[in-house]
Amino acid sequence: MTRDEWIAAFAVAAGVQRPSPDEIRELLDLAGTAAHASERTAAPLACWIAGRSDLSLAQLRQAAEQVASQTDEQPR
Repeated sequence: MTRDEWIAAFAVAAGVQRPSPDEIRELLDLAGTAAHASERTAAPLACWIAGRSDLSLAQLRQAAEQVASQTDEQPR
């Protein structure tokens, strides 16, 4: 089963519309930002938060990039 087939079937099972190609790209960008700025496990959790938010995907990605830039500035 391909990624897109799985996502389509999962969307049906969850009772929601599957994401459009643009939404998929935005979500993957969001997940990538979260995973690269923190631990990899931040990616699915960031997407879960995105699903509960009223912000657009573009706004969410911008917020994730702001958080990532703040973590880059902090000493480790």
